[in-house]
Amino acid sequence: MNSQDRVLELLETFGGTGANAVELLCDRHPAGNVAFTVVRADLGSDEVTYGELREKSVRFAASLSALGVRRGDHVATLMGKSAELVVALLGIWRLGAVDVPLFTAFAHDAIAFRLEATAARLVICDADQRRKLVPPGEIPNDASTPVVVARGEAFGYDASFAEMVEGRGAFAQAVTEGLPDAGPVAVGGDGTLVQLFTSGTTGTPKGVPIPLRAVASFVGYQEFGLDVRPDDVFWNMADPGWAYGLYFALMAPLATGTRSLLLAAGFSPETTWAVLDRYQVTNFAAAPTVYRALRAGSAAQQRHKLRRASSAGEPLTPDVIEWGREAFGLDVRDQYGQTEHGMVAGNAWLDSLAAPLRPGSMGVSLPGWRVDVLSDDGDTQASAGEAGRLAINVADSPFFWFPGYVAAPDKTAGRFAGGGAWYLTGDAGRRDADGCLYFSSRDDDVIIMAGYRIGPFDVESALVAHPSVAEAAVIGTPDEIRGEVLEAYVVLNEGFDASESLVAELQQLVKTRFAAHAYPRRVHFVPELPKTPSGKVQRYVLRRERAAKTFND
Repeated sequence: MNSQDRVLELLETFGGTGANAVELLCDRHPAGNVAFTVVRADLGSDEVTYGELREKSVRFAASLSALGVRRGDHVATLMGKSAELVVALLGIWRLGAVDVPLFTAFAHDAIAFRLEATAARLVICDADQRRKLVPPGEIPNDASTPVVVARGEAFGYDASFAEMVEGRGAFAQAVTEGLPDAGPVAVGGDGTLVQLFTSGTTGTPKGVPIPLRAVASFVGYQEFGLDVRPDDVFWNMADPGWAYGLYFALMAPLATGTRSLLLAAGFSPETTWAVLDRYQVTNFAAAPTVYRALRAGSAAQQRHKLRRASSAGEPLTPDVIEWGREAFGLDVRDQYGQTEHGMVAGNAWLDSLAAPLRPGSMGVSLPGWRVDVLSDDGDTQASAGEAGRLAINVADSPFFWFPGYVAAPDKTAGRFAGGGAWYLTGDAGRRDADGCLYFSSRDDDVIIMAGYRIGPFDVESALVAHPSVAEAAVIGTPDEIRGEVLEAYVVLNEGFDASESLVAELQQLVKTRFAAHAYPRRVHFVPELPKTPSGKVQRYVLRRERAAKTFND
């Protein structure tokens, strides 16, 4: 089957009016087949079959129903990579409810915003994340959003994930009597499965609803871009709290019945090498920061069986590709996408699509998508080699699924050009005469650190909460391992003095109020911030000045 026919077949499967998420992502697969191998910190593992996922998610759905969850309700998941997370997702989708993924590095304020924005009916969280659901220093009470606690002890007001899944305790009767009502509910191709949030440079994060038909494009990328085969040992390292991990470490493997690995441990180069070796991974996907960390901490003559290695989340630099050839004996192939679409372009791995790498290129449009470059001065295609705006041709992209940001028509409209003919990615680049695409910059100020998109507004909001801070601006600066790291420029209120202890306070404040990974590595105290006549902070001026200082140093 050629790629065009496969695109249409996938759209028919996942986009029909009667499409059923859990049937497609779980129940249709042979019960005895392994869905995930969950690797523990000690490198031992537990295998989870589709039969187990079906049985446990049915009981969990019945318990959720007893707690009042209904079709269309939003249920947040604040969970690490685990079998419990997969069961939770399938249980949510059995009822036709909507998952709201919460990144486990988020602090209270970032979590609270997403819960309020989605009117989440309840939260499912790992026990070690429970404290983040209340403001620092406070304790849960019976008026708080209901919480289900997994992988540990619950507070007095909380429900136990284990009891819900096993149908015991307070949920014994609910499971016994509620199984017939536990779904699966067919939401159809346009039904929403997930609401993710994507950060921008100003204002609050934007909600992105992901419909079931989007899974067609996720499977397309897994097949065309990653070339995952039935006999592969597939490992996508990305966190499921973000798009690349959710779409391609969980949803696409579930949709295809592909066995994949979930590492339930923190990242280190040593652990990554050990997993690649012990589990004989053949198909590997990760952010460039992972490859850079492996390069920095690699040991000689590592044993592995990789036949495919892919990268996404930020541009892959040529030095990493060269290192990959020496370390893996193959190219690490760069690929490009966004939360709003999944992966739309790349250096594809499928034999019929693969082509020699071109230095600096992120590849070509993947099947089902047409990515091009528009001129900066109009909604027309830029000439080959001309810098412009990376955009998706909507009519020529059958996989296009983005329905618009939740309750944000103005922000949605700002993403389209040419009367809706083009979707603007917000990135700048160019295209050569052969259609190869090259990323040059972002035309907004989003910072990409270790594959995570971080909006300066979130970090700045945390910084200005400190009584000493009058204003703050955050930019990204190059980093050899992470791609970019955050640096903050801070204007102090009168009566406060700059000090190393204040820097530490501000860094800790960001970790506490926003996210542990998103704190500024450097804090510069300045008398004022560069601004436009209308008062908008000019972060590009700070970036330019910072680059000049680095060059001169």
